[in-house]
Amino acid sequence: MEIKAIRGMNDILPGDIAKWHFVENTARRIFHLYGFSELRPPVLERTELFFRGIGDDTDVVEKQMYTFIDKSGTSVALRPEATASVLRSVIEHGLLGMDPIQKIYSIGPMFRYERPQKGRYRQFHQINVERLGEDSPSSDAETLSMAYDLASALGLGGLRMEVNSLGCDECRQEFKKTLMAFLQDKEKSLCSDCSRRMKTNPLRVLDCKVVSCRQAVEGAPAIENFLCEGCRVHYEKVQSALMAFDVPFEKNPRLVRGLDYYTRTTFELTAEGLGSQNAVAGGGRYDNLIQTLGGPDVSGIGFAFGLERIIMLLDQHAPEKNGCFVVLQEDEAVQKSSLELLSMLRSAQIPAEAAFDKSFKAQMRKAGKSGYPLCLILGQAELEQSIVTIKDLQASSQIQVPRAEVLQKIRSMLDK
Repeated sequence: MEIKAIRGMNDILPGDIAKWHFVENTARRIFHLYGFSELRPPVLERTELFFRGIGDDTDVVEKQMYTFIDKSGTSVALRPEATASVLRSVIEHGLLGMDPIQKIYSIGPMFRYERPQKGRYRQFHQINVERLGEDSPSSDAETLSMAYDLASALGLGGLRMEVNSLGCDECRQEFKKTLMAFLQDKEKSLCSDCSRRMKTNPLRVLDCKVVSCRQAVEGAPAIENFLCEGCRVHYEKVQSALMAFDVPFEKNPRLVRGLDYYTRTTFELTAEGLGSQNAVAGGGRYDNLIQTLGGPDVSGIGFAFGLERIIMLLDQHAPEKNGCFVVLQEDEAVQKSSLELLSMLRSAQIPAEAAFDKSFKAQMRKAGKSGYPLCLILGQAELEQSIVTIKDLQASSQIQVPRAEVLQKIRSMLDK
């Protein structure tokens, strides 16, 4: 019987890998401009890490984590998000003692047991950023600016950044009381999840996507009106700094995040082409999380990009291969010459491949489907004259070039 992948765990096939490489390499390039370094935490952690870090009354911990008891009797979990794992690593290895400001990113898979849907799977991938040791509103704005720069560099269209402040523990408590009082009369209109949330984490009701819940919270109090003086000034300075960075944004008083650890600045970045579930990135500040996980009293801010959603948006903008497909005749001397040509191209950092066991006609068909812009043709005539025929697969034109000049000509054609 054929064995298939577990539901919600998807293979990333060779035809899509170029898009993944494009996204990952673009992220690394942008983050390097801002002085961020990569960290790679494990995918398996102690379950306690996520209970303490995320909050035990969140949907992630209550319903979605993959947990099991290992052979030592320890409860472990596949990570449902990266922030807690990264901070555990920072604390464990004393990175803040080496440098009190840490700017870190990570790229990798996360795991949540929820109903699979388009762009949202049980194994999914994220690009995560964590900036630790800075309280300045300017550092918040610069982090949001980096997220916007990455989305722009990826060519995502219709970008829209929404920002809000969730305040601190002190001003948020007063807001929660007022919000719970408002929701008391709306409980019959709320979904079952929100009926529970309004008693444990009422801010999450504001984030529910169920139509009846969205209608029920119309006219709800806005947290901006409950901010203490410190949080209000911080929020105003974040907005001013975003303007200085030339990042377009809108205030959204209903914007909250799904995890308990967020404080003050929060944001979400959306793009065209994904329908109602159009968020590609989101995050915010977490001033108490590092201490909660056993580290020093140091604040932080971070965000995550969902790779699967970005890849969906790249379907019409797939990065092209940049190299050559070599087509050769079966003659032994031609084969030997073609191997030398392939080696020369790769030594010059020009991608190149060939299909040695196919007929000349089949090789030409494969070249046309390869995605490479150029096809190099090598036959008995080319060998005798010490030339290479270069075919532009996009323009359907070809030229003959002396073997000694082929690298220079290929480079000039690929650079156009």
